[in-house]
Amino acid sequence: METFAFDSRDPLCKAPFGAVPCATNITLTLRPNLAEGFVSAALLLHLEFAGERRELPMVPAGVAGDCALFTITYAAPSQPDLLWYTFRLTRQDGSTLLLDRDGLPWQQTVYDDSLPTPDWFGRGVTYQIFPDRFRRAGLLPDLDGLVGRRELRQNWEDPLTLPEDQGDNPSCDFYGGTLAGIEEGLDYLERLGVSTLYLCPVFESASNHRYNTADYERIDPMLGTEEDFRRLCAHAKARNIRVMLDGVFNHTGSDSRYFNAQGCYPAPGAAQSQDSPYFPWYTFRRWPEEYEAWWGISTLPAVNEMHPTYLDYIVRDRDSIVRRWLRSGADAWRLDVADELPDVFIAEIRRAMMEEKPDSFLLGEVWEDGSTKIAYGQRRRYLLGRETHGLMNYPFRLAALAYLLGRDEEGAPYAAQDFREAMETLRENYPAPAFYSAMNMLDTHDTPRALTLLGCGGDRPEDRRARAAFSMSPDQRALGLRRLRLGALLLYAFPGSPTVFYGDEAGMEGWEDPMNRGTFPWGREDRELQWYYALLGRLRRGLAPLQSGSLHWLWAQGPLLAFARDQRGETVIAALNAGEADARLTLDWPAGRAMDALTGRELAVQSGKVEISLPGISGVLVTARK
Repeated sequence: METFAFDSRDPLCKAPFGAVPCATNITLTLRPNLAEGFVSAALLLHLEFAGERRELPMVPAGVAGDCALFTITYAAPSQPDLLWYTFRLTRQDGSTLLLDRDGLPWQQTVYDDSLPTPDWFGRGVTYQIFPDRFRRAGLLPDLDGLVGRRELRQNWEDPLTLPEDQGDNPSCDFYGGTLAGIEEGLDYLERLGVSTLYLCPVFESASNHRYNTADYERIDPMLGTEEDFRRLCAHAKARNIRVMLDGVFNHTGSDSRYFNAQGCYPAPGAAQSQDSPYFPWYTFRRWPEEYEAWWGISTLPAVNEMHPTYLDYIVRDRDSIVRRWLRSGADAWRLDVADELPDVFIAEIRRAMMEEKPDSFLLGEVWEDGSTKIAYGQRRRYLLGRETHGLMNYPFRLAALAYLLGRDEEGAPYAAQDFREAMETLRENYPAPAFYSAMNMLDTHDTPRALTLLGCGGDRPEDRRARAAFSMSPDQRALGLRRLRLGALLLYAFPGSPTVFYGDEAGMEGWEDPMNRGTFPWGREDRELQWYYALLGRLRRGLAPLQSGSLHWLWAQGPLLAFARDQRGETVIAALNAGEADARLTLDWPAGRAMDALTGRELAVQSGKVEISLPGISGVLVTARK
C-alpha cells in the first residue's frame, strides 16, 4: 500500500496536529486507494502508561478522488499518557493489511495542560556561563580554609591543563571568575539581548566545574557570597535578565558535608558514621569503601533522591534548597542528568517551584527526544505536563550542525530536508509549550565549541593532547566563522530559546572538556562576531514572531532551508544556504515591501513573492520594510 494512506502531519488525516491535552477529541482519517478494495478499517491503540490495548472500528466516510475514506474520532485519555497506534484494513474477501509507519507505530503524546508553562524562557535569549571562566572582579580569593585542594592561576590567559595531568585531584585548576565579575558583565549581556542567564553550578565545591557539590547551602567562596548572588540577581532583573541555577541533585561530592570522605567538615558525614543524618542518603555495598556512584566515579557518590530526609532537604521543607535559592533571586532551575532523577522527584520539584514562585521555570538535561526517552528501563514522563517545562534541545544541536556541515556525525550526507524532518519529529511529539520552551544551542560545556567543529569538520586530531594544543588555521577559522554566523541565524530564528555558550560570540575555540572551558578573551574578542550576535539579540527581542510565532516550512532541499515565523499578521522569514554555491529562492511574501533585517538591504517583491539571493554559506532574515 502507498504510505500516503495516512500521514500524521497532514490535517486531512489527523486533527489536531501533534501532542494534545488530556481528554482532547482526536480525529483520524485513512485514505487508502480505492483499487485496494478495503471495506472496513480499525484503529489499534496501545496506551503505554495505562497498560491498555484497544481496537476501535472506523467509519466509512465515502470517497475523495481515488481514495476511500475511513474515519474515527476518539477522546484522548483523561490522564497523561503515551499512545502508540496502527491501523488494520480489511477487504471483502477477509484479507487484511496492517498499516504502520515503516514497521513502527505512530506516536500520540497526551499531556496535562492544567499547569501552565511560563512563556518568558522560550521567548528570550539564554547565555550559559561557566562561572570560574567568565570574568574576575576584585582581589584574587584566598584559598586558605576552602574545601579540597585548589590551584589558582594568577594569569587569566594561562593555558588550560588536562585533568589527567593534575594527579589525584582533577579539575582543581581555578582561574578566579566570580559572581561580581558576572555582575560587571551585565551591561555587556544586556547589549547581547540576553534575557536568561544560565549559570553552571555555583555552590561550594573543590572542582572548577562544581558538579560535585560540597554544600548546597553555600555559594562557593571563590565565587563570592550569598549576598553577591542576591545582588547579581537583583541587578540582572533590573535589566530584564533572569537567573537559572544548575541543580545537581543526583549525586554529591565525596568531599561534601554530607558524605565527608576526607573529613573536610567538622560534623560526621555518611562515610564517617552510620549515625550521620546523611547516611541514609547513600547506598553502600560495603561501608565506607564501596558505594553507588554516578557512572562509577568514586568522587561522585549517588544519592537516594526519594529518601524522605533528602527529599525534605532538597525540595519539600519551607527552607529547602530549591525554595531558598528561588527566594534569594533565582527564577529557574536546570536539572543536571534529569534522566537519572526519578519522575516523582522531578514532579515534586516542579510543585515546590510553583508554590514558591509560580512564574519560575524548570529545565531538564536530556540529550534525546524527551517524549520517548527510556532511562534505566523506564519510559520517562518529563514532558507530560507535571515535570519539566522544557528540555535542553540536543537534537536541535545535532541536526543544525549536520545541516551546516552537510553530513552527520557518522559522515552520512545531511541536507535541509533532514533537518526539517528531525525538527518536525520533535514538533509532533512534544507538547507545544515544551517545543517553544526548548533550550536550543550549538554547543555547551559538555560539547566541543561550535566554531571548532564548523571550521574543522571531520579534521579532528585523534590524540587528546593534540586536541588540547590545537589552534585552528586561518582557513579553518574563516570557514568556521562563516558557518557559525549562519548557525547563529538558524538558532535565533527557530522556536525555543537560542542559547549561547559564553564566548561563542567572541570567537572562542576548543574541543571537548576541558578545552571548551577556556577563559573569556576580554580585550581579544572577535568584534565583528560580537556585533553580529548583538544584532541577532536585538532582532529576537524586537520581532514578536521570533519570540513565539508559529512555524511554517517554506523550503527544505539540499543546502537550502527556509521557514517562516508568523504571529498576529506579522511574518518573518529565515532563508539559509549552507552550500558553497550561490543560490536563489522565490518565496511567498504576505506583506508589501521587504528587507533583510541583517543588512538593511531591500529585497525585490513582485506579485506577492519575494526574491532572495543567497551567496554560499549565507542567510537572510526577511522582515517587512516600514
